[in-house]
Amino acid sequence: MPKKLKRWKHDVFARTEENSTGRHIEARTYNLIMGLTLFWGFFVNWIIVVNIPHETIAAIHPLTFFAGYLVSVVVGVWMFNRSSNAAISFIGYNLVIVPFGFILNLLIHRYNPGIVLDAIRITGLATFGMMVLGSFFPALFQRIARTLGLALLLVIAVRLIEIVIFHTEYGIIDWAVVLIFCGYVGYDWGRANRIPKTIDNAIGSAAALYIDIVNLFARILRIRGRR
Repeated sequence: MPKKLKRWKHDVFARTEENSTGRHIEARTYNLIMGLTLFWGFFVNWIIVVNIPHETIAAIHPLTFFAGYLVSVVVGVWMFNRSSNAAISFIGYNLVIVPFGFILNLLIHRYNPGIVLDAIRITGLATFGMMVLGSFFPALFQRIARTLGLALLLVIAVRLIEIVIFHTEYGIIDWAVVLIFCGYVGYDWGRANRIPKTIDNAIGSAAALYIDIVNLFARILRIRGRR
């Protein structure tokens, strides 16, 4: 198969020693690159939250904002998930973290700094705990992966019905999302350590974990803010 086609064939978590491309690296280096990639995402989010007034983002027409957000995230996820080129995967990762930063900007300004820091601390502890569990019990998270996906779709459907039809929201939905994304952190961490250890795979794995962690943080922030 031509390299150009092979480079876009396999999803990052479906890669094996047989179909993976790129030079293999040590486990320590692999984890370091994942950590630095996650740090870059959170750093960019911090820059956006600190330097862009939320009024500027809120002034964008909702349809324009949503369309731009959706296109950027979908294209970004496709790039880091399908590409075997580390540079292309990193570009895709940035297409995800920037619009997520705008969402976080709109969300964080509603709460005082104490609540935000509290949510960051809880998210960090929950993430670390689920990574440990994902390392020790990868088979368990593999078995519940389908359940997590179905549960997330159900929660989204229930939330849309609440908002559109009943014009209300229930806090139990936020708790459900927290549990689901805690599961996804453990699941994606376990998958990240099963695939070949290359620079591109480290970036793709970190990108998947970033999405899990940001969603987890957003829900924990809502729960703490409600209290």
